[in-house]
Amino acid sequence: MSAGGTTAQRAELTRWRRSVMAAFAIGGVTTATWGPRLPAIKSQLHIGTATIGLLLAGVTVGGIAGLLLSNLVLRRLGSRRSVAGAIVTIAVAMGVLGAALALGSIALLSVGFLFVGVAIGTLDVLINVEGAEIERRAGRTLMPRMHGAWSVGAAVGSGIGAGCAALGVTPADQLLAEAATIALSALLVAPGVPRADLPAGRSSTGRRRAALRQWLRGWSDWRLLLIGVVMLGVELGEGSANSWLTLAVREDHGQSAAVAALFFSAFAVGEALSRVFGGPVVDRLGRVGAIRVTTTLGVLGMILFIQAGNRWLVLVGTILWSVGVSMGFPLGMSAAAESGPDPAQRVSVVGSIGYFAGLAGPPAIGALAERAGLLHALWLVAALFVAAFAVAGSLRRRDAAG
Repeated sequence: MSAGGTTAQRAELTRWRRSVMAAFAIGGVTTATWGPRLPAIKSQLHIGTATIGLLLAGVTVGGIAGLLLSNLVLRRLGSRRSVAGAIVTIAVAMGVLGAALALGSIALLSVGFLFVGVAIGTLDVLINVEGAEIERRAGRTLMPRMHGAWSVGAAVGSGIGAGCAALGVTPADQLLAEAATIALSALLVAPGVPRADLPAGRSSTGRRRAALRQWLRGWSDWRLLLIGVVMLGVELGEGSANSWLTLAVREDHGQSAAVAALFFSAFAVGEALSRVFGGPVVDRLGRVGAIRVTTTLGVLGMILFIQAGNRWLVLVGTILWSVGVSMGFPLGMSAAAESGPDPAQRVSVVGSIGYFAGLAGPPAIGALAERAGLLHALWLVAALFVAAFAVAGSLRRRDAAG
């Protein structure tokens, strides 16, 4: 290979990586942008908390559907058009949300949330497959940083929502403006993603059946299921923090609402920084070592968070908790993608487990809290960190020892 050719390939890989990281950030912005507007949406539509919960459950249901559809989309459209199509679908769904709020239609709003979930779930698989291939070609760990872009995007999205609320911008106007911006971003992101060769010689019906068979076979692959256990543990830990951390700090540790909010901010920042700067650590320790170190720190964090009486120790526990959840999802996705043929389907299997944890985990903690108290219920998170530690060997690279 000539020096010029090497330079050109590196430039192409860098452009590819930046485009995929931008797509991760778009996903993060999308998932976080409506959260700060929920009080205004609830007030505008005169609906209760239970209805809001059902609307948001549509995002999770749609996300799981998107995971299942992603491989069909990838096979039919190829990498570049699939990623662009998923981003444009997010934009359209956000536009539907904005229109629903402008019209005051709860039914249309539920459709919008469902299709936002489908688009995010599809994009999630596509960009993880792309990220794993970039990582393979680069020869170094990049997935944690890419997922860090998602975390940064989520922080930006929540900031946009909070800022619009403070400025008196209506949720409808905010979402419609974001829909237009996200649609334009597809034009910037897609050209950096290489085109992929599409499978030939098989009807669309045959492709769908083959994809379904491959996806079902994934659920009998013990390595994939063990990777799923890692993702189950860390995703339940992250979902529990999102749902219960501020309440536990406020009611069980006796801090003010403002301090509880700062603790949640510390968790979000800790997770994002762990992902952004975690790549060299993974390269040194390997995936298995990195998961074992972070889940050990996660267990220590849960012990401090649950048991400590001093708020500074509780804060230390919060930060260690965030480190504990930081690496399981990106490293699990990377391991799943390289664990066998048809990476999109394999990522879909472990992603489904992660989404299930995000859906079922917080209610499970809530049910336990009704019987034993919230802090005692959080021992479930510590137990699942231990389970993730125990099966971390499933993330070992196929061609290496770590």
